[in-house]
Amino acid sequence: MENCSNNCHMRLIDPIKISYKNLMAAKFRSFLTILGIIIGVASVIIIMAIGRSAQALILDQVSGIGSNLIGILPGASDEKGPPAAAMGIKVTTLKYGDLEALRSGKEVPEIQDAAGYVMGSQTAKYKGEDLTVSFTGTTASYMDVENIEIAEGRFFNKTEEADVSKVAVVGKNIVRDLFLNEDPIGKTFQLKDHNFTVIGIFESKGSAGFGTASADDSVFIPLITAQRLMLGINHIAFIRAKVRSTDLIPYAIANTKATLRERHNIDDPADDDFSVRDQAQALEMIKNITNVLRYFLLAIGTISLVVGGVGIMNTMLIVVNQRIREVGLRRAIGAKTRDILVQFLMESAAISFFGGVLGIVLGILVSFIAALIMQSLGYAWPFLVSWQSIAAATLVSIAIGVVFGMYPARKASRVSPMESLRYE
Repeated sequence: MENCSNNCHMRLIDPIKISYKNLMAAKFRSFLTILGIIIGVASVIIIMAIGRSAQALILDQVSGIGSNLIGILPGASDEKGPPAAAMGIKVTTLKYGDLEALRSGKEVPEIQDAAGYVMGSQTAKYKGEDLTVSFTGTTASYMDVENIEIAEGRFFNKTEEADVSKVAVVGKNIVRDLFLNEDPIGKTFQLKDHNFTVIGIFESKGSAGFGTASADDSVFIPLITAQRLMLGINHIAFIRAKVRSTDLIPYAIANTKATLRERHNIDDPADDDFSVRDQAQALEMIKNITNVLRYFLLAIGTISLVVGGVGIMNTMLIVVNQRIREVGLRRAIGAKTRDILVQFLMESAAISFFGGVLGIVLGILVSFIAALIMQSLGYAWPFLVSWQSIAAATLVSIAIGVVFGMYPARKASRVSPMESLRYE
């Protein structure tokens, strides 16, 4: 029994020693082959890490704007799918009158207040400084709905919202980049050839909720002003409504749908030209969308692993042709077909395994650097690399080495000793 154990141990060790010796004998070729696996595994790790981090950031932003909010978007959708507007399709069915009806308190008493939004970008000019800025047209109710604070000055009121006033509230980064840290309150700047007076500065809040621009990096102007002077439209991109309590959300949604159907002359709910979602539905919808994007990017990243596997197979085929005499000699002195097969499989698996380990290290490093960069830009970007992704990348890299090394190994194991010894 002891003799068998020693023989089995030697049978396992010998191919490993031979494989290591052969890999070291052609270091540059081995490195180039490993490089394909390194890039492939690193791509998968980076895509999975950045995808999870981005998803966590977006979901945290949506959760952070409050659990008692409902969103009204233009365009119909089923209960589980995203509205057309969320997919980038331009829909113009929501109007300012719809917003007024919802926030009046008469049609939907469960709604405490509501804000309408339109967005765009323009070049802002101040004392020779030009800066491309994002602007948000919204209503005076924005402050209450979004729970945001003013650091200096004030927000625009209901009168300024409705009479095309050219007033603006700016974020901290706009003060820094456009006004060069000069106190902007009362100052006038140009936005699309219109002069706007700054009346307030937002308290720094960091990144924004999903669907709206960050208050730190945006210029906020009255909704009607944005519609008429900036965009030349009469519709609203979306409405966000604040419900008096979370218990009233189902009633608020039902009454909102009834109100909009009456205003839009819709008798059949199947003909709805709007979508109403609460926060839980929004979170689930966003999670589903981001999951699809993550898996799509992961599939693209996996292609590079397959390319790396093809590189291994190509290299091992060249190795087999170069070492036919060696294989024949080993067969002539008693090596079995299985021994040759195991040796070449170990070589390809070793190449893939080492490439996988280096790829994992590189992927984690790049993901960490990406997280630091995003955090330095003010985003609450988490660094998320799961042990499952590391384990999966390791197993996949080894599997690729075995799968793509199988054909060259089988070819080597079937070499005839007599023919190989005569091979020149």
